Amino acid sequence: MEAAAKPMLDPLSVLLLVSTLAFLNGANDISKGIASLVGSGVTRARTAVLWGSIWTVAGGITAAFAAQGLITAFSGNGIVAPLPEDYAFLSAIAGGTLLWIGVATWTGLPVSTTHAIIGALIGAGLMTVGAEGINWGVLLQRFFVPLAVSPLLALGLVVVLGRALNRRFGPLHRYCVCLHREAIRIATQPPALALSQETTVIVGETADCDCEPATVLSMNAMDALHWCSAGATCFARGLNDAPKILALGLSASLALGLSPAAGFIATAIAMGLGSLLAGLRVTETLAKKLTPMSPEEGFVANLITSVLVIFASQLALPVSTTHVSTGAIIGLGLNRSPQSIHWKTMWHVAAAWVLTLPAAAFFAAVVYWLTRLCA
Repeated sequence: MEAAAKPMLDPLSVLLLVSTLAFLNGANDISKGIASLVGSGVTRARTAVLWGSIWTVAGGITAAFAAQGLITAFSGNGIVAPLPEDYAFLSAIAGGTLLWIGVATWTGLPVSTTHAIIGALIGAGLMTVGAEGINWGVLLQRFFVPLAVSPLLALGLVVVLGRALNRRFGPLHRYCVCLHREAIRIATQPPALALSQETTVIVGETADCDCEPATVLSMNAMDALHWCSAGATCFARGLNDAPKILALGLSASLALGLSPAAGFIATAIAMGLGSLLAGLRVTETLAKKLTPMSPEEGFVANLITSVLVIFASQLALPVSTTHVSTGAIIGLGLNRSPQSIHWKTMWHVAAAWVLTLPAAAFFAAVVYWLTRLCA
């Protein structure tokens, strides 16, 4: 039976599954970095999705140099023993994860790809080596503790630091960053004159930027910082998620003669495409259905999310950008007042988080069973 299963699940099939998972990850997770831009009214959802997609791809490619430790963490090594070497095991993990992420994205719920991969890993492990072959202690220490602590940490930091940061950055609303372009006459040989254009970037009072005739582009200084923080959060998300996804397809890509760098690039591009083509639904949930927010509040949430996720990526800690970002946004609502939080939506999101682990485990077990049945 082992020999019969391998031809059906060749390396190309595994890579197609992993690429689909990367696409769905982009569709569901792009919202975590850009929801504050949309929710605070800084820009439209489609513009924010484009901005976030660019930085997600950049983060995914950078992961090839800065976050390779997460590949080892999500390969199953040290968690499932003995680690199955056939493609059926990897396909079950990828298939179980993408099925649950697909359901969540279709219903507009932000769920954690990290959480789903762990659940699928458990489901596939139970089917291959049984409960005794899973190192539950490692799962608790290396995965469940960071996943549980990170959103609480984000929420706590926003509650503790949020108002102080709002007061610090709030006055930036009075200023703008402007691009001025002026025509300059340059005398050459009389009577001839040559025209030249000089472009300068100026930071000044918002009223001055609005009335200056030479201004060709103007942006509120607070909004400019908000855009930067959203880009940083999307970059951090790509940095953290790309190696987790690639871990499932690394052996298949190597079997096809692809380098790890090529695998990171392909994964990052698939995440970017998913963000662009299907990232609006979940963005609407986080942006408008959890709690209202101002631009400076959105900036604070993104700042704390990006710092925590980038720090975790460097330490190869499997945190979830979904959990961290949602925790930060809930912290914003608590700073305003508990009544400002849309608790019905929050409970739906929390229920999806609770369901992610068993649902992904179930889907992975079914995929593995079908694979063996058809082999």
